[in-house]
Amino acid sequence: MNKTGLVISREYFSRVKKKSFLITTIVVPLVIVAFYAAIIAISISGSNSSKSFAIIDDAGIFATTPESKSGELKFTLIKNETESSFVKKYKDAGYDALVYIPQMHIDTPKNMVIHSPSTVSLSTSSRLESMINAAIEDKRLLAYGIDPLKYKQIQSNVSLTNKIDTEEGSKDSSAGVAFAVSFVCGLLIYMMMLIYGTMVMRGVMEEKTNRIAEVIVSSVKPFQLMMGKIIGIGLVGLTQFAVWIIIFLLMQLAIPFIFPDLLTQMNAATSIDESSKTAAIAGIMQSLSALPLFKIFGLFIFYFIGGYLTYASLFAAIGSVVSDDQNDAQQLIFPVMMPIILGFVILTRAINDPNSSLAVFGSLFPLTSPIVMMGRVTFDIPVWELLASMALLVGCFFFLTWLTAKIYRTGILMYGKKPSWKEMLKWAFRKA
Repeated sequence: MNKTGLVISREYFSRVKKKSFLITTIVVPLVIVAFYAAIIAISISGSNSSKSFAIIDDAGIFATTPESKSGELKFTLIKNETESSFVKKYKDAGYDALVYIPQMHIDTPKNMVIHSPSTVSLSTSSRLESMINAAIEDKRLLAYGIDPLKYKQIQSNVSLTNKIDTEEGSKDSSAGVAFAVSFVCGLLIYMMMLIYGTMVMRGVMEEKTNRIAEVIVSSVKPFQLMMGKIIGIGLVGLTQFAVWIIIFLLMQLAIPFIFPDLLTQMNAATSIDESSKTAAIAGIMQSLSALPLFKIFGLFIFYFIGGYLTYASLFAAIGSVVSDDQNDAQQLIFPVMMPIILGFVILTRAINDPNSSLAVFGSLFPLTSPIVMMGRVTFDIPVWELLASMALLVGCFFFLTWLTAKIYRTGILMYGKKPSWKEMLKWAFRKA
C-alpha cells in the first residue's frame, strides 16, 4: 500500500506542477467567463441606429401609424402615392425601405413587398411580418364583430406552480431548474470520465513508450502501479474541478465590479421591470432550495468517483497494450466509449421521463448509471433502485479492476505486437 501511495503522489504532483495544468485550471475558466461576458454585452447592446420605413397601405389594414416596441424601427404611412411612383424616390425622401401592401381580401393576404437598397435582415423582416400579421388579425376580428381589445383580454396565459410537499412544508419547484441541474450534473460526469479516462490511457502509453514502466515494475507490482496511476490522476481531476468551482463562484461575485456597466446595459435592454426580475430570481432560488441539494451533491461525488474508477481501469488496460501507434489506441478505445455515449443519450430521455423502463435500466446498468442517474436525481427515486445502482457500480468497479489488472500486468511489458480483444480476454481469464 505504501508503494501505491508513492505512485499516487508521483502521478498527482508531477501533473499539478506542470504549467499546462496551471493554464487549464486557472487561465481557461477566466477566458471562458470573459468570453461569455463579452457575448452578453454584445447581445444586449442592441443597435445604435434606427431604420425608417415608408408604408403604402392600399389594403387599409393600418388605422394609425404603427409603432415599434423596441424603437429601432420607425414607420410612416404614405398617402396619395403608388408603389411605382414612390419606389423611385423613397431613398431620396430619407427612408431605408418601402413596405407596399396592395389591395387584397383580409382572408387571403398576399403580394406584399419590401423595397430596399440591399437585403433586409432576418430580424427586421420577422418584425415587419409580425406587425402586419397582428394588423390583419385585428381587421379580421372587427369583420366578425369582435373588439380586438376585448379579445386580448379574453386570451389567457396560464402557468402552473409546482409545490413539493415535504415534512417541513410545501416548497415551490420548477421543472426548468430541475432539468438544468440534472443535465449539467450528467454532462459534467460525461466529460470528466472521457477527459481523465483518456488522460490515464495516455499516461500509461507514454511510460510504456519511454520504457519507464520496465524500471517501475521492477520494484512495484503492476496492480499497484495501475491503481496508483488511476487514483493519482483522479485526484488531479478532483483538484481541477474544485478550483474551477471556486473560480466561477468568485467571478460571479466579481462581475459587477469588473464590468460595472454590464448590469446597467442589461437593465436598459430588457423590458422587464425590476420587481419582475427580483421575482424571477427569487423563484429560481426557491426552486433550487426545493431540490435535495445535499443528496444531489453526495450522489454526484459518488457517481463521479465510481464512474471514473470503472472507466479509468479500462482506459489503463488499453494504454498498456498499445505503444506509440495512435490508430491502435483509437480502435481499442471505441468499444469503451460506446457505453459512455449511450449513457449520455439515455440521460436526455431520463430527464423528461425519469420512471421509464429505459431510464431505470440506464440508471441500474453500471456502465451507464454514473451519467443516467444524474438525470433522475432531482426526482423521487425508489430507495431500492438507488441502493441497487450504487451496489452494482461498486461491484462492477471491483470486477473490472481485477480483470483489467491481469491485462495490464501482461500488456505493460509487451512490445511490437498488436493484441486483439480475444487475446486480451485470454490474458484476463488465464490462471496466474
